Amino acid sequence: MTSAVATRPAQVKQRPGDRIFSTATIVAGSLILAVLAAVAVFLFIQSLPAFVAPADAFKGDFTNFWSYVWPLAFGTLWSSFLALIMAIPVAIGIALFISHYAPRKLAQGLGYIVDLLAAVPSVVFGLWGIGVLAPLIQPFYTTLVEWFGAFPLFAGPVSGTGRTILTVAIVLAVMVLPIITAICREVFLQTPVLHEEAALALGATRWEMIRMAVLPFGRPGIISASMLGLGRALGETMAVAMILSPSPDVIFKLLTSQNPTTIAANIALNFPEAHGVGVNILLATGLVLFVITLAVNMLARYIINRRKAFSGAN
Repeated sequence: MTSAVATRPAQVKQRPGDRIFSTATIVAGSLILAVLAAVAVFLFIQSLPAFVAPADAFKGDFTNFWSYVWPLAFGTLWSSFLALIMAIPVAIGIALFISHYAPRKLAQGLGYIVDLLAAVPSVVFGLWGIGVLAPLIQPFYTTLVEWFGAFPLFAGPVSGTGRTILTVAIVLAVMVLPIITAICREVFLQTPVLHEEAALALGATRWEMIRMAVLPFGRPGIISASMLGLGRALGETMAVAMILSPSPDVIFKLLTSQNPTTIAANIALNFPEAHGVGVNILLATGLVLFVITLAVNMLARYIINRRKAFSGAN
């Protein structure tokens, strides 16, 4: 009777390059967490005086910090939401055209143009919004108020300059369009070829193939791209500060001269002349923006993790 002798698998000796690379990745990941934690701690400590500041420390008729920051948070979310509504369908359409419809040479040229648009500074978009878009679109705003003024969002009086929250949303949509388009394009190109060929072999048209195979596969990527675009819109400063005439109110109307401003634009406009507790108040609004951005990203990650099941084989 023979007994089997258990043999231990030989351990593979780790090469120096593997150890260096592994250590470098751990350090890089830890550094990101450390920087994020340091920013959060700094904002929290500097914000404490603002939470207990008296009413006379705030500009305007505000009784405490939360009544001061609420209109700013609303303007930030409202303008970014409007921008995403306009940008996401256009970005998906451009990405699908580049990945599945356009000839190869045309697709490469369009890809370069989209990537180049992402490199345009925000101040250029702000100047374009003031000098070109606002005067050009103001007559259209007048028509909207005349036709749909009974609808609360389009109620008058219409702005005579065209510098409204809707103009800001259009500018923000153009700014986030390259980010969403580029990511969606790369995701759509990763769709398993077997899925596309199977749909076409069953008699589906190209659009039906995209609807059944490409869009379901790319849905997590679309969500990720939208959240990155939302992060850009939430933190945009110069374009919003240059276009809007801020009002310290929560206003849903899109076409009036009174518009809610954003947290980032408010910080940029008031920080040069702020002193004492005024600086702490602005840093506290930055902390609120930090929390909003973190919450949005966590929600996006939760949605993406729920849809990991759809992957497929190439």
